[in-house]
Amino acid sequence: MSLILVALLPFLGALLPGILIAGGRRTCALGTLSVTALALVGLVSNFPALMAGETVTARVEWLPELGLNATFFLDPLGAFFATLILGIGLLIIAYGRYYLSRDDDMGEFFTYLLLFQGAMVGIVLSDNILMLLVFWELTSLSSFLLIGYWKHLPEGRQGARMALAVTGMGGLALIGGMLILGQIAGSYDLTVILENREAIQNSDLYLPALVLILIGCFTKSAQFPFHFWLPHAMAAPTPVSAYLHSATMVKAGIFLMARLWPVLSGSEAWFWLVTGAGLITVVIGAVIAFFKHDLKALLAFSTVSHLGLITMLLGTGTAFGAMTAVFHILNHATFKAALFMSAGIVDHEAHTRDIRKLGGLRHLMPVTVTIATVAALSMAGIPLFNGFVSKEMWLEEALHTEMFGPVWLVPAICTFAALFSAAYSFRFITHTFFGKKRDDYPSHPHDPNPGMWLPPAFLATLVVVIGCAPFLAEPLVKGVTGAVLGSTAEVPSYHLAIWHGLKPPLFLSGIAVAGGLLLLLLHRFLQKGWDATPRPEAKVIFDGVVGAAVWIARRITCILHDGSFTRYAAILTVTILAAAVHAYTSGDVAPITRAMQQPSVVAIVTWVMLVAATGFLVWKHHNRFAALILLGIIGTIVSVAFAYFSAPDLAMTQISVEVVTVVLMLLALNLLPPRTPKESSAGRRLRDGVIACAGGLGAGALAYFLMLRDFVATPISAYHLDNSYAGGGGTNVVNVILVDFRGFDTFGEIIVLGIAAMVIFALTEALLSGPVRARLLNRTPNEPLAGDRHPLMMVVLTRVMMPVILLVGVFIFLRGHNMPGGGFIAGLVVAVAVVMQYMASGFSWATARQRYPYHGIVGAGVMIAALTGLGAMVLGYEFLTSSFGYIKLPYLQEFEVASALGFDLGVFLAVLGAVLLSLASFSRLARRAHDTDSKYAMDIDPSRKPTKREGA
Repeated sequence: MSLILVALLPFLGALLPGILIAGGRRTCALGTLSVTALALVGLVSNFPALMAGETVTARVEWLPELGLNATFFLDPLGAFFATLILGIGLLIIAYGRYYLSRDDDMGEFFTYLLLFQGAMVGIVLSDNILMLLVFWELTSLSSFLLIGYWKHLPEGRQGARMALAVTGMGGLALIGGMLILGQIAGSYDLTVILENREAIQNSDLYLPALVLILIGCFTKSAQFPFHFWLPHAMAAPTPVSAYLHSATMVKAGIFLMARLWPVLSGSEAWFWLVTGAGLITVVIGAVIAFFKHDLKALLAFSTVSHLGLITMLLGTGTAFGAMTAVFHILNHATFKAALFMSAGIVDHEAHTRDIRKLGGLRHLMPVTVTIATVAALSMAGIPLFNGFVSKEMWLEEALHTEMFGPVWLVPAICTFAALFSAAYSFRFITHTFFGKKRDDYPSHPHDPNPGMWLPPAFLATLVVVIGCAPFLAEPLVKGVTGAVLGSTAEVPSYHLAIWHGLKPPLFLSGIAVAGGLLLLLLHRFLQKGWDATPRPEAKVIFDGVVGAAVWIARRITCILHDGSFTRYAAILTVTILAAAVHAYTSGDVAPITRAMQQPSVVAIVTWVMLVAATGFLVWKHHNRFAALILLGIIGTIVSVAFAYFSAPDLAMTQISVEVVTVVLMLLALNLLPPRTPKESSAGRRLRDGVIACAGGLGAGALAYFLMLRDFVATPISAYHLDNSYAGGGGTNVVNVILVDFRGFDTFGEIIVLGIAAMVIFALTEALLSGPVRARLLNRTPNEPLAGDRHPLMMVVLTRVMMPVILLVGVFIFLRGHNMPGGGFIAGLVVAVAVVMQYMASGFSWATARQRYPYHGIVGAGVMIAALTGLGAMVLGYEFLTSSFGYIKLPYLQEFEVASALGFDLGVFLAVLGAVLLSLASFSRLARRAHDTDSKYAMDIDPSRKPTKREGA
């Protein structure tokens, strides 16, 4: 199966749970399981190629010139993490089916889970770092939804916000670091970057890139000083906690450090930053975990500690450290997922996670206690469980790591952390499951349905199998280690085994276990000291920092965004002028190469009219109606200028836009006071006038300088002129640009136009259903001033002109590819014809004769434009690639047919629908309570009940 499909399957499958939940919880869970299982099977189908030494790749080019491509590759490291993500994901889905109560929306939960799963798979399979960054941010967003799934819990919302804030901040740092890395290597493909170790480490930008990338990794994997967010994520449902803490989100930073190990490791900066952060984290997490009473909090801080362990191993920069890190990633995923699911079973059955309210559960939950004990003993590093083997390897690496001088310092720190690791593991077992059976459990506990204990039981079996026969995992561990090391070092010849003789790591491990037992015996005394000791609380610090940031942001926002448009315009104009003055004074101006033309009388008269209209607009701008009329005059003069300078397409577009805009604005003015308040003082008006004049003079000066000089480089317009007919099959260059050369831009623009019309409609609905409705219905027209609301002459004229204008619109549409016109202009012309009907005969009359919903017209236009582009892709071309040919029909001359005509039809419908939907929305607001009376509506039967469309 293609890697692209493997990465996309969870995203596509995320559409299913919300639909399948209608068939029941089992159907929903089975559908979700099928998606993950299919992705896992597709991943495994590529393993034979991996075993043969190949690297599986998949590539879809998008913008290769910018390095923006969808590229995936599968090596042993990516396969290892993807298998963990999908494999444990299967177990989590099966477990979640029985964990979630009937009050929980299972469809929503599994949708979020599949989105998160897809983002994680995308991270580990991505070859292009820009695409990796997209998936990286998707994990933050989808984990936010998962952690905050129980929206009714304040701690759930708090944990979700904290996780998003911390990992989102780290994501921004990672973006900067990865862009720098790609700039150094000259490529954004990971496979290329990993081959440029020398260039990267010798670059002056290596240290900034390293620091930024590590911030991203540390925040995602909860390394000091960003460790505090992970325990708060425990407010999520236990299936989420088990997934996040064992195989997915918190391992993303670990994965990225392992992926970039060949090019970033080995330097002094890498060693001190990564090893130092890992050592601090492993100790802090272990110590705090020992004193936690909440089962999930204890496990969460233990996760922080073990992530620090893996980070420290990657930071040493040795091949043995990398191999140990890979092995412990595998072991940690198995025992930690089993532990979280076991804690979830206890919570699910006993209705509490508080250790102080538990104990004696071994009598009531024999299956659960067996699973949890096996996993916890592995976490403690007890022989015959997989955690023991990797813990010994960790202590072996610590014995060969020196920091701050003394050779014993790092081994002592690691042994101290291992001691607390054993202590909290023993406490998890004894204080939860052993001791006397109680009679005050919040709910009577018992072993759950097999559907809940089988997934952790499977993982516990792996814990024992790997612990007793670690050589079975050796080929996997060494294969993945080789991918981590790349070509920088050989895979160590070390063999995974239970017994390596009486060596220092064994003694250190024994000290840790014995010390852990001693700490367990002293727990009650130590707990009192811990509770009495003042210490900084990460949540309080975080809340304080966030509160301060919000206060500062609010102050800045209040200063800069006070709602005054004139202030915004003044700041923007002054900034542009300052930049222009700096550019002019600090640069060179090319000599004049063109002679000044003599203006004609028509040009002078038009210019004087334009200046006069603009001046009157400034003078009369408080009168809304006069300002709108003057704006229409200015727009009309501009259209004349376009025609004068041989731009008929622009002239037709401008005049059409002016007509439609003036009508729509007239409808809007009907809802506003006739005059705007005078808020500006004389000094402010003088200031604004000076800035406006300076801006206008600056724009004029820029135009003057440009038009009197030739461009050094050939403008892109030359390419369009040369290839308009040869490439697009049209002689109207403007239209060919819109529907061919820059068709993607036009496609985006009609979507935005449709969205704007939908927003206007939605706002209208809100206004008509709220308190504003009463005020609208109470407004009555000034009949003596308005006169005849529907003049008979205008009614007759518009109905006669309607078919003529429609025919003109069709003519303009069909000729647009070779003559001035096109879909955009034709849409506006037809819209003008319909607008005239609304103006002449009224809203009710026009709406009653409306045959097609304007929403549907907008949607049809966008759909037709999209299908035109997709049709090109079906034929093997890029999206929106057009073609043309000539057709000879009987009794007719040969004529040209271009595929761009379909796209232009989509533009026509989208523009027409958007304008008419806006018009209808404004018209509904402008209606009066008595609009349906025969006095005010044309040809409406008073006895007929108004339709829903008419606003009944």
